[in-house]
Amino acid sequence: MKLLEVSHNTAYISLFHAVCDRIYKDDPLYIKPIIDDVESKFDPKRNANFKRGEAVRFILLGEDELTPVGRIAAFYQDKAGKRRGAWGFFECEQNPLYANTLIEAAESWLKNKGCASAQAPVNFGSRDQFWGLWISGIRHPSYQENYHPEYYRAFIEGAGYELEIEQTTYEIDQETFQMDRFKKISERTFGNDSYDYRILDFAQMDRFADDFVQVYNEAWCFHEDFEPLDRAGIQQQFRKMKSAMLPELGIFAYHNDRPIGFFISILELNEVFKDFDGKLGLWQKLLFLMRRKRIRTARGIVFGITPDYHNKGIEAGLIMKSYEVLKKINRFDKVELSWIGDFNPKMLSMLKALGAQLSKTHHTYLKNFS
Repeated sequence: MKLLEVSHNTAYISLFHAVCDRIYKDDPLYIKPIIDDVESKFDPKRNANFKRGEAVRFILLGEDELTPVGRIAAFYQDKAGKRRGAWGFFECEQNPLYANTLIEAAESWLKNKGCASAQAPVNFGSRDQFWGLWISGIRHPSYQENYHPEYYRAFIEGAGYELEIEQTTYEIDQETFQMDRFKKISERTFGNDSYDYRILDFAQMDRFADDFVQVYNEAWCFHEDFEPLDRAGIQQQFRKMKSAMLPELGIFAYHNDRPIGFFISILELNEVFKDFDGKLGLWQKLLFLMRRKRIRTARGIVFGITPDYHNKGIEAGLIMKSYEVLKKINRFDKVELSWIGDFNPKMLSMLKALGAQLSKTHHTYLKNFS
């Protein structure tokens, strides 16, 4: 065996991605992530987390010291006065020795950087991308969603990692949606002229991005790891999202013109990207533009309401408005509601009341080195 640090070596970077081709060659559910999406996480020019942290990647060659049999990335961020270690992008053949070698390499690097623990398998960035170990699912992985063989769980738990977060994904369609119940609750705001629900307007993208930042910062400021969103950065992200969504997939709630909530979805891009083998060059981008109308699933990625408007019918109002808009355009067969953590029982309860069905489960693990 031979462990190599990837660094900026282009040949090693190619091997890093080639590992997936070996692991998943016979798996019909697997969809290769867009290579550039993964590479962006390790590019300081494109990943702002390098301003407060570092990342390293390793590949493991087998007994012949030629064949890539595994990979892993380790990273840390300094947040809220703490150095938080983590690793992810783990892939490995079904060999415990290979797995232990990779995990120990990541842990050793993190310990040398002063980390007291590791979260895994996660992403050097936001939770909505490449986060958690795939435990079960009835569908193929969605865009930028982790997917893994069953045996990874034994590798991770066997290395001393314990469950920190169970994150679930639900899906809902017109047949299962419990409309009558939520219609009645939403009438609290629909019948009040001081409340307003607006569809995202691409011509006013920066304004809606500002409203998103305001609601997000008010809604998430009580979380332990909270850091205020950057206005300019979110405006840029919103502009980049245009090709991945429709205006109808962004619903905002207002009270006396104050932004108080949002429900943002995107197109389930993997319905097209599944044919691209991880590539997204000019030809694939043209194909995407031609095929994007075929996408039949919307994927809800973020839902937020300012704390002083909880339990006033805003949750139901956003859901009903979204339902009405999507039913009118008659474009989607179902909506996927992703990344619902077990620390949010209220949201889980609401999804079940909606008639949503569990479709996927991921686990986020934590290990304290001490």
